[in-house]
Amino acid sequence: MKRVFTLAAVAASVALVMSVTLAAQNPPARGLRWSKAAPFPQPEEELYGTVINGKFYVVGGFGFNPLPPGGTVTLNPAAPAGNANAGRAGGGGAAVNPGPCGGCPPGLVYEYDAGPDKWTKKKDIPVHVHHQAQAAFNGKLYIFGGCLRAISGEGGTTNVWEYDPVADAYRALAPLPVKRCSAIAETVNGKIYVIGGLEPLENGQGTRVTGRNEMYDPATNAWTERSPMPTSRDHAFSGVVNNKIYVIGGRIGAGNIPATTNIDVVEEYDPATNLWGVVKDRMPTPRSGGGAATYNGKIYVGGGELQTRQLAAAFRALEAYDPASNTWEILPSMPSSRHGNAMGFIGNKLHVVSGKQEGGGAADMTGNSPHPYATEAHDVLEVPAGTQ
Repeated sequence: MKRVFTLAAVAASVALVMSVTLAAQNPPARGLRWSKAAPFPQPEEELYGTVINGKFYVVGGFGFNPLPPGGTVTLNPAAPAGNANAGRAGGGGAAVNPGPCGGCPPGLVYEYDAGPDKWTKKKDIPVHVHHQAQAAFNGKLYIFGGCLRAISGEGGTTNVWEYDPVADAYRALAPLPVKRCSAIAETVNGKIYVIGGLEPLENGQGTRVTGRNEMYDPATNAWTERSPMPTSRDHAFSGVVNNKIYVIGGRIGAGNIPATTNIDVVEEYDPATNLWGVVKDRMPTPRSGGGAATYNGKIYVGGGELQTRQLAAAFRALEAYDPASNTWEILPSMPSSRHGNAMGFIGNKLHVVSGKQEGGGAADMTGNSPHPYATEAHDVLEVPAGTQ
């Protein structure tokens, strides 16, 4: 009987701890409510969001779809002459069958206008990639690197594109000095910094996680190497506050095999001094491969994934980092779990778009049903100014 009471007490304690943990991850709404907007037309994972002139651009997609028997992809003639990426999957040219095509990216670009609550399909990225880095400057979208197929350093590209949303047109720019996949990109004072990700080894084969930090100057179309990030990582979150770049979480393992090895490290980079600061307050939920957006001096991190040998999962968590106080705030969770989701603020409204509702690595096609785990959901959270 004593043993029964002891086990019951232990079970009650565990239940209490679990309930407290769950409550902490999904706190009371305090007036914050999620609403729905126009669903995303082409559900995908590994999407990235950037707001330019009040419109939200959702770019990329992993396209983890095995080709059906006899299926083909199309070689892309749009790659610059002499570029090693010419002849990859893209938007025109001769059709070929390269065999099973796990991770043949669609290279999609969609524009969302909140006024009519409408999505508009735009021209694809000239060379289709996934896990690209992207940032806005002077009304243009800049797209850096990415992977052509699987998530790896040697499978990455050095391509850099400037996309003009008004003209719906691309211009090839000076390539990255080194192939890069799953890096982050942020703009500070007219320069764009591409940090971290995956890169090939010196012999061009294999993959390593990097802290490489390279600065692109749109005015001169030139690259400059900068101080590397102390914690090498890929699939990270990031944001800019007061002209400093914050790199958040991510993973220290390459791709999804054997596990995502998520971290909770937050590091601050000051482009003015080219110095990295001390490690900041750690993120509450270590994760990688989700969305991030900045508003009113805070960086919002939503979704993400976790993979171990036993588990592939996606997060609902939404958390905000305040560099001024070096603190984290746990916000009402997203309506559904997902990773590879695009995020962006239009005004004070946070838009969370699409993504996959489990961890990466599982095929997106079952029978004749494409993307059973990618969601068309487009959720919106209004964040009043001064929300604490």
